[in-house]
Amino acid sequence: MSIIETLIGPIASIIDKIIPDKEARARAKLELLELQGTQELKALEVQIAAIVAEANSKDPWTSRARPSFLYVMYVLLLSAIPMGLLAAFKPQVAQDIASGMNSYLAGLPEPLYALFGTGYLGYTAARQWGKIKGVER
Repeated sequence: MSIIETLIGPIASIIDKIIPDKEARARAKLELLELQGTQELKALEVQIAAIVAEANSKDPWTSRARPSFLYVMYVLLLSAIPMGLLAAFKPQVAQDIASGMNSYLAGLPEPLYALFGTGYLGYTAARQWGKIKGVER
């Protein structure tokens, strides 16, 4: 059984949850099944297989890259708490810090954001696949 065949069931259940209209839900599932035999799906399967191989890598740099990125995102999100407190007492300082962060983040190239998003989604898909196969818990 291929990775994509394994993912069809969970994707279909997600479709059930997010599409309330029965007719639209049926069309979405039909398109999903039609994709199963296409080249696009085969290309996606190759990409997911590469992600899974990378996730199972014994190389510590490779296996720690995605979780490290998540920790960075958590720090960025959790920094909103002290920034909120700072804004209550020194609004101009908080505004200056936020402006500096916005300028820095706006300077990062768009492909870098796409790479991070792909890595995050790939990590999630690989973990789910591992759980379905019983390799991970």
